[in-house]
Amino acid sequence: MNFEKTKDAFNNEPIKDDYSSMRERYGVKNISGRKMGKFSPLCHEKKPEFFSLKTQLVEDGRSVNPLAETENLWAWIKVYASGGENTLHAHNNEDHLFVILQGSAVFHGPNGEKKQIAKNEGIMLPAGALYNFSCTSEEPLVLLRAGARAHVGDLRDRVAADGNPLPGGSKKNKFKPPVYAEGKFFE
Repeated sequence: MNFEKTKDAFNNEPIKDDYSSMRERYGVKNISGRKMGKFSPLCHEKKPEFFSLKTQLVEDGRSVNPLAETENLWAWIKVYASGGENTLHAHNNEDHLFVILQGSAVFHGPNGEKKQIAKNEGIMLPAGALYNFSCTSEEPLVLLRAGARAHVGDLRDRVAADGNPLPGGSKKNKFKPPVYAEGKFFE
């Protein structure tokens, strides 16, 4: 495995980062000078893998904390600051869902669809479904995001409404790096 040095978001201590292949798969290395969260290792052994939903909250921007993954299924915690949003987009090779653990958000579809959802509610998005959302609560939006491979192909195949590539960490996708809230966590 390839090990890179990074800092643990919880206690700012150096950690070993052997998740470079996942970073590459999701295009995170393309974000100059920044890494998105701690990436989970692939679960290769046929045994249970345990994880915690605890994640640091943000005052501004957004963060991702991958929890666990196999070749075809992965789970992340995403945190958006109040007012945080993204642009209308689709994941062509991934079915995924969001469950709100804290806060609220409004989700939009490509034809004027609009739905406000709050804690303990969610949305299922089949591969190719266009959507975007924004945090509507004063408190940070905390989402459980689970994804599953839907088709053979690059999992980074994330496109805008016009069909052109739309990297998650791009300005075009309204990306803002996280400003972590000191000592504040979703638990």
